[in-house]
Amino acid sequence: MSEEVAAEIRTTHILDLAAVGKRLDGRGPDEYRATSIEPGFVVTADGSALVRIGTTAVLAGIKLEPGKPFPDTPNAGVLTTNAELTPLSSPTFEPGPPQPGAIEVSRVVDRAIRAAETIDLARLCVTPGEKTWVCYVDLHVLDHGGNLIDAALLAGVAALSHATVPAKRFGVAEADYPLAVDHLPIECTFVRLGEAIVVDPTFDEESAAQGRLTVATDETGRVVAMQKGLVGAFSPDDVRATVRRAFQHGDRMRRLLRGGSA
Repeated sequence: MSEEVAAEIRTTHILDLAAVGKRLDGRGPDEYRATSIEPGFVVTADGSALVRIGTTAVLAGIKLEPGKPFPDTPNAGVLTTNAELTPLSSPTFEPGPPQPGAIEVSRVVDRAIRAAETIDLARLCVTPGEKTWVCYVDLHVLDHGGNLIDAALLAGVAALSHATVPAKRFGVAEADYPLAVDHLPIECTFVRLGEAIVVDPTFDEESAAQGRLTVATDETGRVVAMQKGLVGAFSPDDVRATVRRAFQHGDRMRRLLRGGSA
C-alpha cells in the first residue's frame, strides 16, 4: 500500500471518529495529552525548560547578554525568539535555512510573549541608548508529535520564569538576579476535523485537519494573541467557544507552570 493511500485511509478514519466525539488515542475533543515541565534542564543556560505534551518534546533555552538597544526603543531591552526544527525530530523536517513551520512557531511564540508583556523590556535597559540586556529565547524541537506551538510557548515561558540575569559575570552589577516575569501567557491550539473542533492535535490530526486556531491567554483574563492556520474556516460562534476553552486550559497550564498539579 502506498503512503498516499495509507494517509487517505488514516485521514478518513480520524474524521469518522471525530464525527462521533472520539479520537485515535482515546481522548475526548477537549482533552490535552499528558503534559510535563522540567525547568533547569540545561544547567549551563541562563534559563531552560523541557516540556512534553504527549510525544511532543520542546527544549527552551534562555541566553542573556549585554548589547545595544534599538534606535527606536532606546530605553528597552531586546527580545529575540528562534525555533529550530531538526530532521532528527521528524522526517518531515529538512536541514538548511529555517522552514515556514519553524518561522511560524517562532513568530507565534514571540508574539504571545510580547503581547502579554511577559517580561518588562524597560527593566532590561542598563544605560538608555547605549547598553541593554538582549534576551534570546531559543526553542529546540526534540520530538514532533503534533501541537508544536503550545509546547514551544509553554517551554519558553517556563524557561523565562526560571532564568537568571548574569549581571555579575558581565560586570553590570555585583550579583546576578532572577529575571522578573510579570505574566504567564499560554497558547491553546484547536483544529477542525469535519464539524468537530478538538484541542491539542496530534501529528496525524494536524495532517487531517481543515483548519487550525491558536488562542493565547494570560492570567488577567486577556486574549493576548491569536493565529489562524490552514485553509478551513471558523465561524464567530466557533471562535467564541474556542476562546472559552482556551481560558480553561490556560488556567490549568498556569497551575502546572507554578509547580502545581494540572
